[in-house]
Amino acid sequence: MQTKSTKSLYLVPYYAWIALFVIAPIALVTYYSFFDINGHFTIENYKNFFTSVYLTLTISSFWYAFLITLFSLIIAYPTAYWLTKTKHKQLWLLLIIIPSWINLLLKTYAFIGIFGLYGPINAFLNVFGIGGKQILFTDFSFIFVSVYIFIPFMILPIFNALDKLNPSFIDASRDLGASSWATFTKVIFPLTINGVKAGIQAVFIPSLSLFMITRLIAGNKVITLGTAIEQQFLVTQNWGMGSTIAVFLIIFMVIIMIITGQRDKGATSHGKNK
Repeated sequence: MQTKSTKSLYLVPYYAWIALFVIAPIALVTYYSFFDINGHFTIENYKNFFTSVYLTLTISSFWYAFLITLFSLIIAYPTAYWLTKTKHKQLWLLLIIIPSWINLLLKTYAFIGIFGLYGPINAFLNVFGIGGKQILFTDFSFIFVSVYIFIPFMILPIFNALDKLNPSFIDASRDLGASSWATFTKVIFPLTINGVKAGIQAVFIPSLSLFMITRLIAGNKVITLGTAIEQQFLVTQNWGMGSTIAVFLIIFMVIIMIITGQRDKGATSHGKNK
């Protein structure tokens, strides 16, 4: 039988990991946020964040993250629902997961070729006499590529929630005369809301800090908090302002995690008894 001291010993690697790779980086970023570009202690960075420039940047970041999350959810939910009804659902799920294993930079460069003026999309448009269009370096290309990259992370938690849903609830709803829409809105969606919340966390939070896709696909026409942090650290060398933006980004992420926090009541399990 394990003693209390033995169990505590097992937790040492966990606490060490949290201290070194979670608490220490956050503390370091917070520390640097109180220094200006010349290394002098200041709180001007926090005052500057609440100016119109950075507030507009923050609103823009949330707007694009919202759009990416919304489109991912619209596509992912019916896809996940369809997967649960297919015969070889694990195989189809694997085919959806495989693209997420490919290097992000490689996928981004692939879309540069696809959306380029001499890419296959414009070649297809030329066949029908529409002519070449500037698809790359637009909001459309940025959102499209972002949704493509993040959609597996939206599908997986929703699929798991739908797959665990007790089918007797759906049968009961239909036996009571509920329509398909009523069954979905009153039974299926509420019982799989935890999967939706997990998907929103997995997509919305990283969407706030995108920077590579904004540079390569949107041509820096889309500026997010992640892009601003990259520019402050690598271009202007203002580590203080970059750290300040990172502090607020961390705060936003924590708030989103709290809002979308899950409470698993175990009501969706197959083995749940009445």
